[in-house]
Amino acid sequence: MTKKVLLATEKPFAPAARDKVVAVLKEARYEVVLLESYTDKAQLLDAVKDVDAMIIRSDKVDPAVLDAAKNLKLVVRAGAGYDNIDCAYAKQKGVFAMNTPGQNSNAVAELVFGMMLMMARGRFSGKSGTELKGKTIGIHAVGNVGRCVARIAKGFDMTVLGYHPRRTAEVIRAAGAEPVDSAETLYAKSEYISLHVPATPENKQSIGKALLMSMPKNACVINTARKEVIHEPELLEVFEARPDFRYATDVEPSAEVAKVLQEKYADRFFMTPKKMGAQTSEANVNAGIAAAEQIVAFFEKNDRQFIVNA
Repeated sequence: MTKKVLLATEKPFAPAARDKVVAVLKEARYEVVLLESYTDKAQLLDAVKDVDAMIIRSDKVDPAVLDAAKNLKLVVRAGAGYDNIDCAYAKQKGVFAMNTPGQNSNAVAELVFGMMLMMARGRFSGKSGTELKGKTIGIHAVGNVGRCVARIAKGFDMTVLGYHPRRTAEVIRAAGAEPVDSAETLYAKSEYISLHVPATPENKQSIGKALLMSMPKNACVINTARKEVIHEPELLEVFEARPDFRYATDVEPSAEVAKVLQEKYADRFFMTPKKMGAQTSEANVNAGIAAAEQIVAFFEKNDRQFIVNA
């Protein structure tokens, strides 16, 4: 029986990327359903009801979606983070979840430095800024993106430190960073922090006043991870206490906090208009094709390599 695959993207892939994703699935003789730029969850609930697999980006696959998807066996998130999928409930329903690790990594890392340069130059206000050369960058969670950040940082002649609670010193060193023994040490030694921690229960609100206040003068945190890892009330306290502290983020803070930051600290705060880390044509193509190929491999070869809720 022909497999039916839904490409559900509230924020669509670039047309060229979408066409390549569709081509991979059609080459396997799968039926492809497109749901792009949808504005109502009811559209998703209707589209998912008879599909065998689906590819998503930032779209939420919650119990309502999983209950509506009677034939669903696999959800693939075209990207690294997968906290927009209720993995536990999916497992209860017999639905596997996958991500596509590494496909967006360089795009995210380049955005880190785009924001970092902007903050170092005072948001291009015309006033004198600082250079990245000779500064120390701390990579909090040295994974696929962190490895790319380390590579680019070396090109700027920065000192690169890395911390990851589940990586050995050897692995961190092989990724291009000098390992440190704790998050506390990382923040205390780094003028710049690049955040890549997932929004797991232990990480939520873990980046707070103690860590941020320990950073050296002219500290700057770049967040391309998740807003949930920041303790937002304490972030505001740090802004108030430290006129030298800066924060740039690709993940929008809660509305109340974003309003305060934009109104009171606009010269030291930057937020992308929407999550932009993976928004390059190359990352679109890489992640989309990987997602499509993983679906085909799952059904045709029982390949379960990238399952995250086994």
